[in-house]
Amino acid sequence: MAAERTRSSSRRAQIVAVAMRHFADQGYRGARIEDIASEVGVAKGTVFLHFGSKEGLFLATYEEAVRQLPAWLDAPPEVLEQGFWAVLSYWLHRTEELVAEAWVPNRVAMIGRYDTGLGLRRPIDRLMRSEDPYGTLEFVEFGVGRGEIRKDVDVEMIASMLDWAAERFQDALGSADLDPGLVHRKPFDPARRQTRIEEFIQLLHGGIAAEGSDPGTMPAPDREGRRGGGVGQR
Repeated sequence: MAAERTRSSSRRAQIVAVAMRHFADQGYRGARIEDIASEVGVAKGTVFLHFGSKEGLFLATYEEAVRQLPAWLDAPPEVLEQGFWAVLSYWLHRTEELVAEAWVPNRVAMIGRYDTGLGLRRPIDRLMRSEDPYGTLEFVEFGVGRGEIRKDVDVEMIASMLDWAAERFQDALGSADLDPGLVHRKPFDPARRQTRIEEFIQLLHGGIAAEGSDPGTMPAPDREGRRGGGVGQR
């Protein structure tokens, strides 16, 4: 019995791994269950036996995708030591690098946000609220504990706002096809990227920072991961 459960769990994980690549390459609507089943080497009905529907398969795939992505407090120790605003800056500056390093799970996460209907959006939203895979609530509590984030607003409200704002902003930084980017009157100038990140941090700082908290001036890392002289994505 235990061996049978192990085989079933292994097969389920195999299906999810293959499905993740198919959804990333083809999108939710373009991916075909029969192609996924064929690559795994099982009948189409086996996929439905494990997941119930295409929606169920995508939800399982989405859940695995976001678990593969780093949490806010997975930043390096030397960045954590500098506090909440340094961590936020660090992840924002690494947006494109992280998308390149983990393209498949990032793509599936974005497809879940933009390329699915309400039937999937609801369970995806429930998953993100209940599981908090990026540890946003813990990150906000980290900032409150350091005296960098205001205490007069409920931490769950601040965490929700941070998730909404940072997720959308990082999508605008990291994708040219699934997200239209930032509101603008002129064509986007890549040279303004650093300024955009600093402006975003300043806007957040104005809303959620504790009185007297400084957002800092950590520089963006260069291509080899070193830092220059001054702020700091997930």
